[in-house]
Amino acid sequence: MTAPSTAEQPWPVRTVSRKLTEWIGRLGEVWVEGQVAQLSRRAGASTVFLVLRDPVADMSLSVSCRRDLIDALPVSLAEGARIIVRARADFYAARGTLSLRANEIRAVGVGDLLARIERLRQLLAAEGLFDTARKRRLPFLPPVVGLITGRGSAAEHDVVENARRRWPAVRFATHACAVQGPTAARSVIDGLGILDLDPNVAVIVIARGGGSVEDLLPFSDEGLCRAIAACRTPVVSAIGHESDTCLIDYVADVRASTPTDAGVKIVPDLAAEQAGLARMRRASYTSLSRRIAHDLAWLAGIRRHPVLGDPESLLDHRGREVEATRARVRRHIAAQLAQGQADLDHIRARILALSPAATLSRGYAVITTDNGDVVRAPAAVVDGQRLHIRVAGGTFGARAESELKSGARATSGRDGTTESEPPGGSTGSRRGGTTESETG
Repeated sequence: MTAPSTAEQPWPVRTVSRKLTEWIGRLGEVWVEGQVAQLSRRAGASTVFLVLRDPVADMSLSVSCRRDLIDALPVSLAEGARIIVRARADFYAARGTLSLRANEIRAVGVGDLLARIERLRQLLAAEGLFDTARKRRLPFLPPVVGLITGRGSAAEHDVVENARRRWPAVRFATHACAVQGPTAARSVIDGLGILDLDPNVAVIVIARGGGSVEDLLPFSDEGLCRAIAACRTPVVSAIGHESDTCLIDYVADVRASTPTDAGVKIVPDLAAEQAGLARMRRASYTSLSRRIAHDLAWLAGIRRHPVLGDPESLLDHRGREVEATRARVRRHIAAQLAQGQADLDHIRARILALSPAATLSRGYAVITTDNGDVVRAPAAVVDGQRLHIRVAGGTFGARAESELKSGARATSGRDGTTESEPPGGSTGSRRGGTTESETG
């Protein structure tokens, strides 16, 4: 038994190769399905070498077999064909390479291919990749059309020529790739990624001419279908003839029955657009002419109206109405002013009648002390006290001397005004009266 490998005691290459051979030998025989990516048959050689590729994962294995296994197949084996092999893993220790040694080879029939395509179709449909809601409208006039097709192929010619026939100024960004064989699907996916990153490309067309089920098999590749679904740019599929159907037809935003049909779908028809513009121009001219004629007839009818025959009469009537309204307004304002003046005069008369000045003008007087206090009774003053007497004509001073004589009477006003009258009806101050006036 070999000791475990350590940094101090590493295994030599021969030991590792021997152990790999033992481990791989335990795998035994396995059934493997794949697509023939490369086939090498040398004349007179008893062994045939081929490369078997997984179209989904883009992985491959080398396979060797006896020549008689290839010759015994019911159909001629070619690159791109799907086969099933019963093989045993073989590790070639001298070179450290792994390959399969086939003991039986079976060609995958068309029925098997169609059944597998149908299963894949159901899987992708269940994931929603075929939903109508996710499909995008094509731009009316794309600035640049991306085209993925075979170099110099009839499909390229059909797409380009038909598109330019409809719209001569259309521009193409063409990505030439393999459209048949084991590398076709990967080549188309690469082109799709390049064109999808181009900001000028507004739509991408994937085009190929007709062929057998095996020829068109790359366009039902799961990886390609998912790449189209993830593409940001709208995609048009144009694979084969009208009766040919691939899975990318379900995933693409628009399916064209043929490459020629794709050229029709991606750009508008210049002649049809010009004819449409001409029709709209004529329709607009006709509609505008009818509107103008209708308005002219309406204007002529209005001009025949009696009022419009002499339009100044309508203005005269309105002018008289304005003058009458102006006169009414003036009268109303004058009446309001007169009423206001009368009210003002009445208020002024009442104010004058109730004012102290009016009372003084009737002969009354207001007597105040030096402090400004109004004298309302004789007891409020003392002999010799200086007083101020205000009458209608002004103010003068006086001094209190003694009480009024028995024949005199004094009248006190509501506002402190007093009026003194001596016997005999004369008013004023006397030397023996209540006050003695002083010129003041």
